[in-house]
Amino acid sequence: MPNRKLIPDVIKDQQLVCLPPEASVHDATVLMAERRVAALLVTQDQAEGGRSLKGIFTERDLAARVVAAGRDPAATRLAEVMTASPDTLGPDAHAYEALDLMERHHYRHLPITADGESDGAVMGIVSIRDLFAVVRAHLEDEIRDREAFIFGSNYSASAPP
Repeated sequence: MPNRKLIPDVIKDQQLVCLPPEASVHDATVLMAERRVAALLVTQDQAEGGRSLKGIFTERDLAARVVAAGRDPAATRLAEVMTASPDTLGPDAHAYEALDLMERHHYRHLPITADGESDGAVMGIVSIRDLFAVVRAHLEDEIRDREAFIFGSNYSASAPP
């Protein structure tokens, strides 16, 4: 995990789930259910192409800012309930940086922007699940390396004695 960059080592070929700030919460939740994601990026199309990040809308936002507040999802715009100007990282940031930031602030999703700025061009989103997969792969590699060192390179935990 030490040198894994967010793009392309952690996330690649990602199909972003985005809506503009004017979209309704109802539209967002339908899209999130269809795409089976727990967060979407709130973006604005840029004149030169691409999308600039305006915010993020997550299941937590839905629960706390819409349902618990008694708001009508069809009449509530994302701009009213999203997390505006969220923390972001750039594509060259390392997985451990994302993990540290997400752990410190209790995030489950973190947008990736071209310049690492909260209003930058959107490149992706990393989830705690993505980072868990990286940590797991790293631990499995460490175990294999230690077993090979201790028992020899032909040792395998799954091989019969």
